[in-house]
Order: sequence, then structure tokens, then C-alpha cells
Amino acid sequence: MKLLVGLGNPGQKYAMNRHNIGFMAVDRIAFDHAFAPWRGKFQGQFAEGMLGREKVVLLKPTTFMNLSGQSVGEAMRFYKLDAADVTVFHDELDLAPGKLRAKTGGGHAGHNGLRSLHAHIGEAYNRVRLGIGHPGHKDRVAAYVLSDFAKSDANWLDDVLRGISDGAPMLAEGDTARFMNAVALRVNPPRSGTGHAAPKAPEPAPPEAAAQPTEPEKDHRSALQRLVDRFR
Repeated sequence: MKLLVGLGNPGQKYAMNRHNIGFMAVDRIAFDHAFAPWRGKFQGQFAEGMLGREKVVLLKPTTFMNLSGQSVGEAMRFYKLDAADVTVFHDELDLAPGKLRAKTGGGHAGHNGLRSLHAHIGEAYNRVRLGIGHPGHKDRVAAYVLSDFAKSDANWLDDVLRGISDGAPMLAEGDTARFMNAVALRVNPPRSGTGHAAPKAPEPAPPEAAAQPTEPEKDHRSALQRLVDRFR
């Protein structure tokens, strides 16, 4: 069994925040792979299902970000899991929007959710770092992560979430390379037969001038005049 955790803050107020991209990732997996409905337990919301041949529990801690480790630790104890069985999806300031990296272990880099996980379950869990970009100055970080994604982010965000869902069965089975490839295929789909993005289809050639219909003369009559003329 594997435990896939999305980090975020509970409540509609935070639903589209950059800090909540982890919640968005597990929500997409649950929807696309027909998981059981979300239920409350482990100081969070959880859903059970299958990814490939692997039984998986999805978890969204509802403790707020800086206490996420309490929820994850409780779920791990209930299912008798080790840190190696846990993969956490979280926002990453040090990656550009739309970029993604997977790793095991390491520091928390000041991320409050990861800091809490380190305190409760150690650092040996797996992570999927989801790039949201950096606001440019550390004093702006708190406001930035707790603000909603911009409308211009919608396309790349949807591609990343679809890619995560596509690759989730491989991730659950421990094949990180194939998982990353599944995301890449969504974010940068290759052109047929190459590794490059497909070009736009060429515009159709205009028909011969002789075959083009002539543009009708503009009608300069008023609406009232057109109505009168219609019934003459």
C-alpha cells in the first residue's frame, strides 16, 4: 500500500492558492482514477482506490499547512506504513511554474508543511516538487503562496495536473522515471516521430481570385428604412 499526500490549507478561501497545488494534484488523481469518495479521518480527508496494481490512499491534511505532519503520521500508523511508502505533493518556489521534480529525502528549505513532516515522520519520504515560481523577494513569499493562481496560469496548471494523473500508476509502483515522462508528455507533447512540439497546421492556401465571391455592397439604410422597404 502507498500513501499519496497533497499539502495545502483547508477551506474554499484557500482552494485556488498556489500553496494548495498539492491538494489539486491528489484531487485530480482521485477524480480521474475513480477513487472512493473523500471521507474525514486522520485529521484530514482521505480516499482509497487503486493505481495500477497498487492499493493507494490519498490524503489531504486539514490541520493547515504548518501541522501537516500530524495528519500524515496518524495515517501512517493506522496503515502500518514506513516513510518510504509515502509520497508528498507540494508547491516549490525554486522551480519555474509548470516544472516538476521528484526526490527522496533532503531538507525542508523553509517550507512549513515539509518542516512539520520532518518533525513527525523524518525526512526519508518521497516528494514531488511542483514549481510555482518565486515572487522575486523573500518578503513577498507569504503573500505570493497564499494568493490564487492567475488566469494566465490555467493552461500550464491543467497540463501538469493531467500529467500527474496520467503518471500516478507508475509513481505508485515506484517507477519515477516513467511518471516524470508521463508529465512531460502532457506539458510538452512531442511532434509525431520527433521529440519536438508539434507545429501549428499551415493555413490553407487562398482560392484563385476568380473563384472568390465578390463582397456585397454595404447597406447604408437605417433600420427603420430597411423595414419600410421590406413591405413596399
